[in-house]
Amino acid sequence: MEYHNPVLLKESVDGLNIKPDGVYVDVTFGGGGHSQEILSRLGEKGKLFGFDQDEDALENAIDDPRFTLINENFRFIKRFLRFHGIKKVDGILGDFGVSSHQFNVAERGFSTRFEAKLDMRMSQKSSLSAFEVINDYDHGQLKKLFFEYADLRNASKIAAEIIKAREVAPIESGDQLKEVLKPFLFKEKEHKILAQIYQAIRIEVNQEIEVLKEFLLQTEELLDKGGRVSLISYHSLEDRLVKRYIRSGLFEGEPEKDFYGNISVPFKKVKGLIVPSADEIYKNNRARSAKLRIAVKL
Repeated sequence: MEYHNPVLLKESVDGLNIKPDGVYVDVTFGGGGHSQEILSRLGEKGKLFGFDQDEDALENAIDDPRFTLINENFRFIKRFLRFHGIKKVDGILGDFGVSSHQFNVAERGFSTRFEAKLDMRMSQKSSLSAFEVINDYDHGQLKKLFFEYADLRNASKIAAEIIKAREVAPIESGDQLKEVLKPFLFKEKEHKILAQIYQAIRIEVNQEIEVLKEFLLQTEELLDKGGRVSLISYHSLEDRLVKRYIRSGLFEGEPEKDFYGNISVPFKKVKGLIVPSADEIYKNNRARSAKLRIAVKL
């Protein structure tokens, strides 16, 4: 079984405009597909650093003197690059979301297809799992995450149902959670609603929104002038943050103007939004919601 089928492979690596002797970072190493493509375009003096917090990804490490794999969350990108003596880079690639491997290994608990314990941790070192979210969060916390991360209008009722059920016995597995959620899983939309709920829990467990913000704020300082970011998002929350940060260097509001009405922004977008072709979606259904944004450091 393939670990992960890289999405928008050519488009995302093309977007980095690779210099043979440049320094690049793949912050979501996974199965190494994007990293292999970057290395194929680097010369002998080029360098590539990969980040992945999932210990399973270490098995895919590439045996190449130009490559270093760092088993850490990319929210710490600046700290660990400094540890390796790197202060500036020429390009950063990120393919956010869950790898095919994580979805396909039942015991990781990411997929609605399998019966498994509630987990969903991208790093097994993390103390917060889906079990704690479902069994320990209060009504307000659960309502907030189902509304903000799953866009569910009945978030309050779903939260109340979960709390009522766990007062009888802890909710320990995906099947138990599905049973609790039955009143909200309408026949024609059952899989979609369940996927939205799982997504919301996963985002919370892995602090995906906070991690993305921390990472984006560091890209401006790490990139050399003319360096590029090539970033693939899979849900609107992530894509909105990436889009806004590229446009204004902010996550909300508008940048301040100087006396002459000019604004100072860190990036300039390269091309418009890029999405997978029909052929790629046919070959890899998980690519269907991918959105690629490329920007150059000013």
